[in-house]
Amino acid sequence: MKKIDAFNHIWPKPFFDALIDHIGAMTDIAMRSGAVPMMTELDRRFEVMDMFGGDYQQVLSLASPPLEKLAGAEKALELSQIGSDAMAELVQKYPERFPGFIGTAPMNNPDALIEECRRAIEDLGAVGMQIFTNIAGDPVDLPQYEAFFEFMASTGKPVFLHPARGENFSDYKNEARSEYEIWWTFGWPYETSVAMARMVFSRLFDKYPGLKVVTHHAGGMVPFFEGRVGPGWDQMGKRTTDRDLAAVRTALKRPHLDYFKEFYADTASFGSRKAIEHAMEFFGEDRILFASDAPFDPEGGPMYIRETIKILDSLDVSEEVRAKIYNGNATKLLGLKQ
Repeated sequence: MKKIDAFNHIWPKPFFDALIDHIGAMTDIAMRSGAVPMMTELDRRFEVMDMFGGDYQQVLSLASPPLEKLAGAEKALELSQIGSDAMAELVQKYPERFPGFIGTAPMNNPDALIEECRRAIEDLGAVGMQIFTNIAGDPVDLPQYEAFFEFMASTGKPVFLHPARGENFSDYKNEARSEYEIWWTFGWPYETSVAMARMVFSRLFDKYPGLKVVTHHAGGMVPFFEGRVGPGWDQMGKRTTDRDLAAVRTALKRPHLDYFKEFYADTASFGSRKAIEHAMEFFGEDRILFASDAPFDPEGGPMYIRETIKILDSLDVSEEVRAKIYNGNATKLLGLKQ
């Protein structure tokens, strides 16, 4: 059965060279990314992919950190262009391995943002655009970013939502940094969930019908906390006295839980069967995409692919549903060739 890995990461050589030229020495998560051979070495990527047979393919996307964390407006645009150009070249050169790529939107360059997204999608063939759960510390639903969501809704292509948070976001108010990499383990699922909520309650889905958003890592915390997200938020406003938050919820055209179920989610869950099952139950079989998050695993690539496939192959579902998750949903959502 064809397996389309819809959310894994790469730094193509032209992008990697430009990145290093700009930032010099890598630190923190950038150092983690650069230290994984599969991230930058195409031969190693092919070696890992071959472990899973000729029916395993990857939709490429740039790895974190976000461009706006690394660079100002003009440089972020340049890095976005280099990344998209390089991934488009890989798709053209190796279509049997890479059926598509996801561009990264330079969100801190509002003057060039829409044109670059248009170029990536219409000229280069990007199957979607990646953004991060915050934009240099800004929430994704600020008015200056709405043009991006309006444009993406008009294209029919999805927004891929990747979490972003670092150790400088502390776990406790009176501390300066997050300890023990809690910022990643618990912070990233929280980031995803917060961004989803901001998009729902700021009415982005009402304003821009057809907007499609793929959440990384099985939808963050939302599926597990369905009770709090649904019935719990039915009481929005009863805990707040300085604003009328009940009006926020009632301004939505539909029950708020309906919007959360309109997100898509991938299976990149670090080998957690329960996370995948929760995501399937919450979002439904038509909104789950196979993804591994390769190459960020202890083995430098193959482990998360192998463990995710093992889970999906053992799920008590029909072969029709399994095929949707492995390739059908991605093919339909991303507009890939059959």
